[in-house]
Amino acid sequence: MESGHSLDVPIIQEENICLPLVISAVSKYWGVDLPLAEAKEIAKRYPGVKGTILIEGVELAERHGLASIILNSSIKELRRFIDMGIPPIVILPGLKDVVQHASLVIGYDETEKTIFHYIPEPDKIGAIPQDTFDKQWEEDDRLMILLVPPDILQEAKISSDNKTRSNRLCFDAEKLRLQGRADESVTMLKKALEINQSNSTASSLYAGILNDRNQQEAVQYYKKSIEHNKRCYLAYRGLGNFYLKAKDYENAEKYYTMAIELNPYRFVPIYKNRGIARMEQNKTAQAREDLAKYLEQMPEAKDRDAIIQAISELH
Repeated sequence: MESGHSLDVPIIQEENICLPLVISAVSKYWGVDLPLAEAKEIAKRYPGVKGTILIEGVELAERHGLASIILNSSIKELRRFIDMGIPPIVILPGLKDVVQHASLVIGYDETEKTIFHYIPEPDKIGAIPQDTFDKQWEEDDRLMILLVPPDILQEAKISSDNKTRSNRLCFDAEKLRLQGRADESVTMLKKALEINQSNSTASSLYAGILNDRNQQEAVQYYKKSIEHNKRCYLAYRGLGNFYLKAKDYENAEKYYTMAIELNPYRFVPIYKNRGIARMEQNKTAQAREDLAKYLEQMPEAKDRDAIIQAISELH
């Protein structure tokens, strides 16, 4: 690693659904110890929720003196923050059945053109080629969260505007949705779109709630999301889900395929869904291929036996 392009972030091992590892690590980097007990108490609002709720961790850090801002950023900006001693949190695609995750960027190598990610183990970093990282990052609109002492935020010359306020509303809305408060979430997402009509994330999240309610309007908002970010994986996948439920199998297959072409490894259950859409169109060989790929990438799938049975019945 080139000197000056890497940050020494403390190793954190313990996390909670409301205090993700990356939040804990970046807070500790700034000398702030966040109380796990407080996070555990908040987590009681999310029974049965899988994964972590990033914004709860951000709010916890804010209550303990740090400031935050949520940007749509770029590689150039990311490097600038690293060189200022600020480790940014970025939203990236997930793996297997996790649709997205937050990663802490701790450095970069200009010569090798790589980006370094935080791994909570001694002497370990995750290096990703810069181009690969940027393509993946773009799938979630290059979202970046800076969690810093308030004076550093001023020093970095970053101030809140309609775009950052709209982004924050998206995270707050998602928190409400996970708490089962979908109507309040909708109100917040409408406000996010009001102040920044080109917010691809807001359009996609809003479409997701409309999709849950089987409302045709979901299609319009997914397409709006894609219009503002051609690589918005979640919008293509969402359209696939909408059409699958509507039994429009041709369109379901079309949009699932577009999502898979963007990122073939991001969300493995998409292969099962496309397999179903193909099965319903009597595309037997392709359906078998999709279902086999689903099991190949997720050998521990809970519905493994049922999928094996389905494959055996496809002739």
